[in-house]
Order: sequence, then structure tokens, then C-alpha cells
Amino acid sequence: MKLAPHLHRIGNDIVAAYLIVTDEGITVVDAGLPGHWKDLTRELDELGRSPRDIRGLILTHGDSDHIGFAERLRREYGVPVFVHEADAERARTGEKPKVATGRMRFGPTLGFFAYALRKRAVPTTYVSEVIEVHDGDVLDLPGAPSIIGMPGHSPGSIAVHSALADAVFVGDALTTRHVLTGRTGLQPAPFTDDPAEASASLDRLAGLEASWVLPGHGAPWRGSPAGVAAAVRTAAA
Repeated sequence: MKLAPHLHRIGNDIVAAYLIVTDEGITVVDAGLPGHWKDLTRELDELGRSPRDIRGLILTHGDSDHIGFAERLRREYGVPVFVHEADAERARTGEKPKVATGRMRFGPTLGFFAYALRKRAVPTTYVSEVIEVHDGDVLDLPGAPSIIGMPGHSPGSIAVHSALADAVFVGDALTTRHVLTGRTGLQPAPFTDDPAEASASLDRLAGLEASWVLPGHGAPWRGSPAGVAAAVRTAAA
């Protein structure tokens, strides 16, 4: 789905990933679930491109519903996979603490897990090799993506800002559709390791200029990052 001249989304409001598209190549942000490979190749076909045009894949964090086709893209096409150093082990092994899920409603929760199974979430294919990134890095990839540390959901959660795409990709730093309750609108994401730290990290969005705030779950959001951060805090109160 084309959102803007350099910006495309694959997946849906349950699980999404994004493409920054330039003449020089493509940067992918997050890899959804393994079954999103077909969504990726379909989107590339519509663009007249192929996986060989992808110059890098950036993971906003290392959870299984964000690393789906990462290893396939790395192994079959040699695409480097970037993840924050604090989530590198999570992306390679899945090791992480158990956290409380919070409120749940049967229908949306069942729908989330059913969708995950349809997209071949089990078994998870972890990423054998990653390139570690750090807060403040600007990567030599299409769209000149910059890394903003957003710890809380996981220790190595990041946002990815691209001025060319006029967007900030926030992973699970927030959501616009809670996968366990079905509630829509700006709000904290579930399965968060440290909710207080995640809330504090929202300050990192306030200084960014972008028209799009793009979560890993939920509809794309048009609005300033600063306004989004404030709205998420209000929803959490």
C-alpha cells in the first residue's frame, strides 16, 4: 500500500511493516511475520522491484512478530539486518522476560493469534546474523534512516526517522490498535517490558519532524510526533 511518494506499507492493522522507496534502492523497516514474505514480494512486484533492490532491513526491536521474514531476506539475498545492540540477542534467540499482558478481550485476542498462525508465526525463524546499531546512528541506507533509542517495550526498542519519507517508524513504542482489546486510537502497546520506561521514552519523539507516525500494530497515523506522544500519555493515564 502506497502511503506517500517514498513510503509503502505491507501487512495490515494487526501487524505491519514498511518500505522506504528511492531510486537508489529500498530500506525495509520491520519484517512482520514469516507469511508477510508474500506481501513483500507482491508490493515489490507492483513497484517493478525485487528483493535484490533492498539495501537493508531495520528492526525496531527483536520480537517475533517483527522479525518474520528477516532471516529469509538475509540468507537468500544477502540483505543486512540492523537491530539495536540491546535487542540483538532477542532477535537471534527470542530470549526475553515474561511480562503481563494486561487487559484482554476474547474476540480481538483470538483474532490476533489466529492471524499470526495464518502468517506462519510458528515456528519462529530467528536472525542468525545482525548488525548492531545505537542511538543517534544515521545508517547509509536509502532514506538516510536515523536511529532513536526508545527503551521500554524492550531494552533495544528504537524509532526510525526518515526525513525523505517524512515519517517516524515507532514499532511497539506505541500502538493505534491494541491487538488484545481491539481498542483503536493512540495508546501504549501491550507486552511491554517496562511501561514506565516506555512512557519516558516518548519524550524522544517530541523533537522529530514528520507527518507520519507508523506503528507496528494499528493504522498509520497522520500527525506530529510530539502530539502523538502527548496523546499516548493521556490514554495511559
